[in-house]
Amino acid sequence: MPAPPKIDTRAARHLFLHRSGLAQAPSGPAKGDDLRRLIRELGFVQLDSINTVARAHDLTLFARRPAYRPKALKRLYESDRALFEHWTHDASVIPIEFYPHWRLRFARDAARLKSRWRDWQGAEFQHKFDDVLTHIRDHGPVSPSDVGTDEARSNGGWWEWHPSKTALEYLWRSGALTVVGRDAFRKRYDLTERVIEEHLRHADTCPAPDDSIDWLCNAALDRQGFATSGEIAAFWDTVTPSEAKAWCAAQEAAGALVQADIACVGGATRAVYLRPETLDQIADLAPPTARMRVLSPFDPALRDRKRAERLFGFHYRIEIFVPEPKRVYGYYVFPLMEGDRIVGRIDMKAHRDCDELRVAALWPEPGVRWSDARTRRLEAELTRITRLAGVSQVVFASGWLRAPMAR
Repeated sequence: MPAPPKIDTRAARHLFLHRSGLAQAPSGPAKGDDLRRLIRELGFVQLDSINTVARAHDLTLFARRPAYRPKALKRLYESDRALFEHWTHDASVIPIEFYPHWRLRFARDAARLKSRWRDWQGAEFQHKFDDVLTHIRDHGPVSPSDVGTDEARSNGGWWEWHPSKTALEYLWRSGALTVVGRDAFRKRYDLTERVIEEHLRHADTCPAPDDSIDWLCNAALDRQGFATSGEIAAFWDTVTPSEAKAWCAAQEAAGALVQADIACVGGATRAVYLRPETLDQIADLAPPTARMRVLSPFDPALRDRKRAERLFGFHYRIEIFVPEPKRVYGYYVFPLMEGDRIVGRIDMKAHRDCDELRVAALWPEPGVRWSDARTRRLEAELTRITRLAGVSQVVFASGWLRAPMAR
């Protein structure tokens, strides 16, 4: 049996960046159908509330389309209903045409979360389902503050989840409710039957579980270029590892997938699956644009931290929950991508009251020489970022350029 083909690290990066929308020069329209197409190509965009410069979902889209502004996503989501919000590995906006495959997720979350949340939060939230659904049916969309006003808040790690709030989340995760938008990043819930078109949610027209598993695995691999079965399962976080492993084996036996060895940073290799035609495409891929870009820590190219470390040699840890004296870098530090490399990370924050984007520190990655030319490329990117952040000037703190951290 012939040995599997080997793909060097740079070729693997190029393929992954092309599939992640980061190989091309950041340009083009960023609203309406064009924005919808971009999100479909990415699969989903993870939502995050932290707004030190811009929210993660906004920065993800801006990194690929500098013309993007948050109101374009809000319109697609809340007015056009071209997107719906649900869970992948975290809360995300997802193209509405993918909704039928989320019936599998709803069913699995319904079973999994009921027992987990009962152990964590107590059983009282289950007794609130009818009350919550009746309230929404009679009064329209609600936020958590509109229900359970007489209920005690949790003192645990649920950030004041009372039983009716827990019921809202459970009914959303299991499909009875749909999030119709956010006010100050607080979700608003309505009855799914009033939000999602019948042909998308009707049981008679929705795919069987095996069909959804096939679709989810195919869609995950398409957006990664190459992957292990575990990475395929983790992409949407709906398919189980054993289901993804069985899918890969069946696809390989049918000739639809082949295995290859990816060379990782540090010299190790990793066996992955990819489509046979992808092997032919790799050699013809154009090198990624050399333009420097600020990335969200939750960018599709980086949210799988282990994959990012294998491909880019980039170790990243969110430090928002780390006590300040123990932080290595900072509260919320942004990776910097240039070409096919992560060249540094930057600690910065938009001070909108002072109309400034303040750079506290930048650490080049080990082996990266921070030249004057790189500083000029950084300044150009930060000037573009100010338009997203809602400020007009960039200010660098004294001593902002730091020495690389040893690994």
